[in-house]
Amino acid sequence: MRIAIVGTGGVGAGYGAALAKAGAEVTFIARGAHLAAMQRDGLKVLSPRGDIHLVPTRATDNPADIGRVDFVLFCVKLWDVESAGISIKPLIGPDTAVIPLQNGVDAAERLIPILGENAVMGGVAQISAKIIEPGVIQQVGTFMRIVFGELDGRASPRGEKFLALCQKAGFEAKLSDAILTELWMKFILLAANASAVALSRRPVGDLRSPEMRPVMMSAYREVMEVGRANGVTLPDNAVEITAGYSDSLPAHQKPSMALDLERGNRLELPWLGGKVVELGNKLGVPTPTHSLMYAMLKPYIMGKPAD
Repeated sequence: MRIAIVGTGGVGAGYGAALAKAGAEVTFIARGAHLAAMQRDGLKVLSPRGDIHLVPTRATDNPADIGRVDFVLFCVKLWDVESAGISIKPLIGPDTAVIPLQNGVDAAERLIPILGENAVMGGVAQISAKIIEPGVIQQVGTFMRIVFGELDGRASPRGEKFLALCQKAGFEAKLSDAILTELWMKFILLAANASAVALSRRPVGDLRSPEMRPVMMSAYREVMEVGRANGVTLPDNAVEITAGYSDSLPAHQKPSMALDLERGNRLELPWLGGKVVELGNKLGVPTPTHSLMYAMLKPYIMGKPAD
């Protein structure tokens, strides 16, 4: 099975290395020093699940060098969706499946006009990993799961094939017939936690304080209500499920957007909290908590503002 990883950060490298170790022909698309290190020394994934060192590593910065593949794990930052989508057209054959693994909820709908409706599935990544130096990825903790499925909920042979490969690779995988629900359940958590942790400059454990609990429950509820107004089926206890999951996270953990803020990097805010506000305005759903957090974080969208 031929697989291309588009965006070889923590998410793409973590899944891609495991799939390669399981016998898939995996090619990583990367840039700069990270690409050079992989081509020279191979890709290293350091993990409590067991380290992986792929030598040699198939890696390039040009999708046209790869040709058509069976699956694409699409792991670029949210602001790169359209440009990366155009660049990977040489990878797409009649039954190629592109599985976006971004943080937001709109990557698939943004890719469909570029790659075609048949090419795009939905996906949810559940892994915490990051680049610690060029060519080297560090996974935090042992939890590693992927959820994916056809956007219309139908069963498909390609979905079954990818599920079997993920299981062979040794990480948890689910082929979902309700991938939009799965995407929005993650989005409830991520949109709220990313903004709150970034704004407070405190880790996720501090969101559990008596003062912060009502704020977070309000933020979760706003996303749920926006999702339902947008036609997504969500369980009645979605807010409680989300709060319970957030409570289970390591107290020191910070979402990637909060880490980007600390580093002075560009933020995915417009596609996270900003998307909640945008859809709320469009659908007539009040989002006061997210609107406040978005307004206060907006000056940092392109990185640290000039003094």
